[in-house]
Amino acid sequence: MIGVLGGGQLGAMFTTAARRLGYRVAVWDPDPDAPALKLADLPLAAPFTDQASLDSFSTAIATATYEWENIPAATVQALERRVPVRPAARILTTIQNRLEQKRFLAGHKIPVAPFQAATSPEHVTVPDAVGFPALCKTATLGYDGKGQVRLTGPDDVRALVQELRAQKQPQGRWIIERFLPFKKELSVLVVRGADGDCRCYPVVENVHEAGILRTTRVPAAIDEATAQRATALAASVIDKLDGVGVFCVELFLMNDGGFFVNEVAPRPHNSGHYTLDACPVSQFEQQVRAVCGLPLGEVTLASPAVMVNLIGEDFTKATTDAEIKKFLSKSGAKLHVYGKKSVRPGRKMGHVTFLADSADEAWASATSLKRLLG
Repeated sequence: MIGVLGGGQLGAMFTTAARRLGYRVAVWDPDPDAPALKLADLPLAAPFTDQASLDSFSTAIATATYEWENIPAATVQALERRVPVRPAARILTTIQNRLEQKRFLAGHKIPVAPFQAATSPEHVTVPDAVGFPALCKTATLGYDGKGQVRLTGPDDVRALVQELRAQKQPQGRWIIERFLPFKKELSVLVVRGADGDCRCYPVVENVHEAGILRTTRVPAAIDEATAQRATALAASVIDKLDGVGVFCVELFLMNDGGFFVNEVAPRPHNSGHYTLDACPVSQFEQQVRAVCGLPLGEVTLASPAVMVNLIGEDFTKATTDAEIKKFLSKSGAKLHVYGKKSVRPGRKMGHVTFLADSADEAWASATSLKRLLG
């Protein structure tokens, strides 16, 4: 039995992949309505801080992983003292804190945006080394654009400091980093086994809306030399981490052809969902293989693809509107529904992947879907 911490859609897709390979799965999530709990052989709905749950979970499993980097590090550390956890707790501790992650990357000569730490509202400043425009991000938690504020000048800084004081966050931690005027947002899925075997999926191109990933195109619309450089950089990051598992390295491609690493996710990633339909081995099966010590699978692309996230009411429209349902019946369209109990603004409810003979053709289908969704 494999244990997975976190029961969202990533945990559910991992559970499906693990069971198809003959494994049983224990899922631990505080939310009793988490999608993966419905699929688990052993569902455990309890706070991650509950000692009795840790005891029963660790006793039932042979190895463990997680689907989200905001799992409490103390829980993962305690679990790791009992069973192997991949990626390791030390990697989670480094990655889940944006300051520690940036310091690690910068310390290993990985290109990142200039940044500065802030440990109180009074320390929220934008030094010349960072410059405007800048981003202020919470050091921990925050995802899909949450916990981020763009700063375009001193007035924005003063307003943010006042807001943080009003929220009574005197002991918070933030990272102030330069806003990079990138040409493209790219990402690379990197899979690394315990034996050091490292494999990278093709470079993908991402488009965000309101801080949330909206569309992923694979292969990215870049030349082969740029793709090779992006892949080599992403692989070097995971090599420096000495990570075992599936990782996503988010990159900014600049107008001069250079790269900056934005963030690293120690798990399968939304931008890798296309692998479920367009690759012989999905990112979730790779996670199972890496966690269980099996040989890694192929990372080849069987078909160009574009993925569109269904966010909030997109899901309702996609499953009830007659015109959209007819559109989704076209050849190459693959609908995935996450099984979440309630629809909320900004919540990822599912996705659609379009397969086609070319990425441009798949992109046209994705554009048509977004137009229908409004």
